[in-house]
Amino acid sequence: MAIKKDIWRTGLCFAPVDDIVTMGGFSGFDVTWLPDMPRSYQFRADPFGLRLGDNLHLFSEVFDYRDRHGRIEWAALDAKGRVIESRIVLEKPWHLSYPQVFASEGEIWMLPEAFQSGKLTLYRAKTFPDEWEATCDIALGEDVAIDATILNFHGMWWLFYTPLHAVKSGVNALHCAYANRLTGHWTRHAGNPIRVDHASARPGGMAVEIDGKVMLPVQDCVGGYGRGIRPLWLDSLSPASVKISCGPRLNPAPGFKPYLEGLHTLSACGDLTFFDVKKRTLSPNLLMIEARRALRNRAAQRRQDV
Repeated sequence: MAIKKDIWRTGLCFAPVDDIVTMGGFSGFDVTWLPDMPRSYQFRADPFGLRLGDNLHLFSEVFDYRDRHGRIEWAALDAKGRVIESRIVLEKPWHLSYPQVFASEGEIWMLPEAFQSGKLTLYRAKTFPDEWEATCDIALGEDVAIDATILNFHGMWWLFYTPLHAVKSGVNALHCAYANRLTGHWTRHAGNPIRVDHASARPGGMAVEIDGKVMLPVQDCVGGYGRGIRPLWLDSLSPASVKISCGPRLNPAPGFKPYLEGLHTLSACGDLTFFDVKKRTLSPNLLMIEARRALRNRAAQRRQDV
């Protein structure tokens, strides 16, 4: 087990994502922070916002090192970014994270990462925000998608993701697929991987159209997981070809101290932007939590083997 552990913190920047990209970071913009989790060694990460009328909603992964199991939390925020109420709205036997939420076709959808299930499942809100029903699995052949990011661009649906096998190999690779309808049939791009680069190939937030081009936030993992975000520009995007250019890395602002060791989600929400930053921590309590979890897992495995 790693000696130091990542602890993430979620913030809300009162600026549109294109201004943050243009300015090269968060300095000069107003930022508010989501409250700390109720217990130590828990965190909130992978934030995605959705505005419905005057109401601002936040969906994020909540994680506890005691069980290393991600769940999806919903929070209602007021105009100043303060939490009005929050609760877990999606939980499965497997880890969930990266809950991209979006409105389309008169419905509200969620596409969370669930690589441990071996599937990428699209959910529809049956009763928003609490009840979600699985609508379909997005079939990507042998690819198991990590951080899948979806976008409708010029009437076609696009999906950007890193395959699990690329993550395990330690070399980030960006793949994409496309479909005429949200629920498929999805076709993997013939040019996959469309980018191979440890510094700019793993999705890290909401893809948006800016000045007629797609901007996909991607993680810079040079020097460690989720060290920064780069804007990846898809200068042209079609089933026939993809042309890409990459912008400079965005880092946590100095005022975010002690959360200066990483930035791995940048999610546009109209004139606002959600993000997360991290610190690395080590303490005897955290080591004890990890040791107890390992013992529980070994005991459970022995019971299964009997």
